[in-house]
Amino acid sequence: MPNYFHEAVESICESLRFDSSLARHSAKMPFGKGAYDCLCHFLSLAEKLGFETYNYDGYVGEVVFGQGEPFAILCHLDVVPAGDGWTKAPFDGVVEDGKIWGRGAMDDKGPAVCVLYAMKALKDRGFTPHKKIKLIVGCNEESGWGCIEYYKRIATLPENGFSPDANFPVIYAEKGILHVRLHYPLENAPFFYLEGGTSANMVCDTCEATPRSLGTKRIRAYGLEIKGKKVISHGKSAHGSTPEKGVNAIRPILEYFSARNETIRDIIADLFDDRYGLTDLEDETGKLTLSPDLIKYRKGELQIVCDIRYPATVSVDKVIEKLALFGVKYETVHHQPPLYHAKDSELVQTLLSVYEKCTGRKAEPMAIGGGTYARALKNGVGFGPEMEGDEAVIHQPDEYITLERVQLLLDIYEKAIEQLTK
Repeated sequence: MPNYFHEAVESICESLRFDSSLARHSAKMPFGKGAYDCLCHFLSLAEKLGFETYNYDGYVGEVVFGQGEPFAILCHLDVVPAGDGWTKAPFDGVVEDGKIWGRGAMDDKGPAVCVLYAMKALKDRGFTPHKKIKLIVGCNEESGWGCIEYYKRIATLPENGFSPDANFPVIYAEKGILHVRLHYPLENAPFFYLEGGTSANMVCDTCEATPRSLGTKRIRAYGLEIKGKKVISHGKSAHGSTPEKGVNAIRPILEYFSARNETIRDIIADLFDDRYGLTDLEDETGKLTLSPDLIKYRKGELQIVCDIRYPATVSVDKVIEKLALFGVKYETVHHQPPLYHAKDSELVQTLLSVYEKCTGRKAEPMAIGGGTYARALKNGVGFGPEMEGDEAVIHQPDEYITLERVQLLLDIYEKAIEQLTK
């Protein structure tokens, strides 16, 4: 049986060397040069492995294997910004201590490459899929899904498939995603400048402000750094769907200024103390999570973008009712309805069986707060690469994938594709 472990490791490292975070666009490179170059690298690799490929104008790519009813495997090659706090170079793609280090190693370049080599292993074995496998690789998953929307306009998205951009054993439900921008009018602001955060779906790890007056003792009491005329708050990044795994840098700065401004006290009560009970909304897929991830002071108001993940069976209208209690202007920046499938569906049970055979672990389908491409499909689920007990590395400094996990993904995805397309 062919084993492409070493080739997969090298290809993951190569892919990680592209900074494919959202950047200045052009007609040829809709999400920036890094994302475009990374897409071209991936499709070139697939061609060398003997697959038919398509590049849809730099928005999204496709690798095709087999004939028949289309079956989608949806991955993405774009990444969130590196952020601060790295002890490894985020875009060097190096192997050390049994791990491949770099932004995108787990989310989602590592899994994408593993799926490609799993397809290659099946091809070399002489396996003939009875479905047309479409490995679709997008370049805008982290910041708007423009890639998938473009694909749907110029091609036909399959109804069935999975996305290796979530958790094992298999994801039967994903919470709804709502990004809102709140506008808090701020009279007599106690600062000239305040800004923090790098992405709407990353817990803010750095926030800084320029106070109108600098009270050194008070600043240090809140754990803030003084740098020239600025005060800086340092936190710990995490995925916006799991804010409890990070440390939000916005709160300490707001608390420092709250003694001088009632509106800032209201912001803390609304967004950090949850006085209107947003996080009380709950179902079998878990509680609502609320993460204020971006903040900036502009033209007499504090604008704050919050990442809200609401339970899969809860109506977004109930979330909107709670937001209305804040009494401030807000706008929807991004919304994705939830994903929900029966746990006993054929797709869920097939993938669960593959996972159990490859790992020897009995498991149950699970729900997550993260959002994957799977919800773009009529019948789609998330399948790996994270497992229970993993260190949280996605959207965090020093992201990595272990070599052991790469080997497991190659095995799992080969067997899963075979079972679903035979």
